[in-house]
Amino acid sequence: MKSTRLSFLFNFTLTLALLAGAAGLMFSQNAGQPAADDQKDKQPQLKGFGKQKAPERPGSMEKIVVHGKSLEGNLEGDSPDRDVFVYLPLSYTKNRNQRYPVVYFLHGYGLGAEPYINVLWASDAADKTVAAGTAKEMIQVFPDSFTVHSGSMYSNSPTTGDWEAFIAEDLINYIDSHYRTIASRESRGLAGHSMGGYGTLRIGMKHPELYAAIYPMSSCCLANNPFVPPAAGRGGDAKAKAKAFPPPDAAKAGDGKGKGGRGGGFDTTSALAAAWSPNPGNPPTFFDLPTKDGQVVPAVAAKWIANSPLSMVDQYWTNLKKYKAFMMDCGLQDGLEASNKEMDDTLTRLGVPHTYETYEGDHTNHVKDRWEQRVLPFFSQNLSFTAQKKK
Repeated sequence: MKSTRLSFLFNFTLTLALLAGAAGLMFSQNAGQPAADDQKDKQPQLKGFGKQKAPERPGSMEKIVVHGKSLEGNLEGDSPDRDVFVYLPLSYTKNRNQRYPVVYFLHGYGLGAEPYINVLWASDAADKTVAAGTAKEMIQVFPDSFTVHSGSMYSNSPTTGDWEAFIAEDLINYIDSHYRTIASRESRGLAGHSMGGYGTLRIGMKHPELYAAIYPMSSCCLANNPFVPPAAGRGGDAKAKAKAFPPPDAAKAGDGKGKGGRGGGFDTTSALAAAWSPNPGNPPTFFDLPTKDGQVVPAVAAKWIANSPLSMVDQYWTNLKKYKAFMMDCGLQDGLEASNKEMDDTLTRLGVPHTYETYEGDHTNHVKDRWEQRVLPFFSQNLSFTAQKKK
């Protein structure tokens, strides 16, 4: 059982470090606006790359609140009223008859939507690419999924609430009914980074009727198997990969009692367990952990594996083939590159049309560049900017 325990800790080390890595791209400032009242001002203040740029058009980004019926009654007590940020193109207030396609972006673990908007320089990037002719005017929507455990995983459980339905139903219905969108699949795209990349794949697999194009960036959590150590990345063995990340405290990895949760900070074990192994009969956490007394619990581990996109893709490959465009990327120095490459290889094996790009960079240092230079042009080229005629 010693090897099993070591395998779990090794695999969890990478998961913990890479989830927390998404948080590494934040700034030394107040990070976002958690929607739940008891989570106000609880998001961490972390250092990262770049610096925040004051918006050139303060009115271009609206902050609204969207009620998530799908999130009502969640057992961890997060508010179903979620902060959402909406970027409106330059011409939105000038041309009252024009309608626009919509790109939805899912942020990473550990922070809310607002810090990610700052990282992307979202308003600036949108205006800049339109002026340069590399992208067209689109509405962009950034929902905040910061929760009591610092991230929803965009999954569906009685503990967290149904985040899949919030993104795919509640949010789309609200945006289409309150803004001048082209309310059709052909004019709707979904993207996300890290945990948001995971969410993009998860939701994209299940809802090809809602989106024409998807772009997961540096997706985390593609293979969550406590029994098997992750494969070595290119150019290094598994031990070398493990040394690239700080190991989690053994107690935190094993029992989920690390910092975070209702006290703020990060508690990735609890975030993943709340999303993937909920247990309404196990208060006060309402989830089951993948280890007990230092041993992997097979029944719980099986649930985590079942929530891995690399396990799910064989069930949903026909859905993924329905997309007009499917692109994904990852930095060559990102510890997630091996699992993203495995997803690329799996999609190719299944005959799913897609593009996979790698670039020189780690998990966080080129998110802004990729958003401006690749993501926005991708959706501009693959979404419809004309309302479809009703048949």
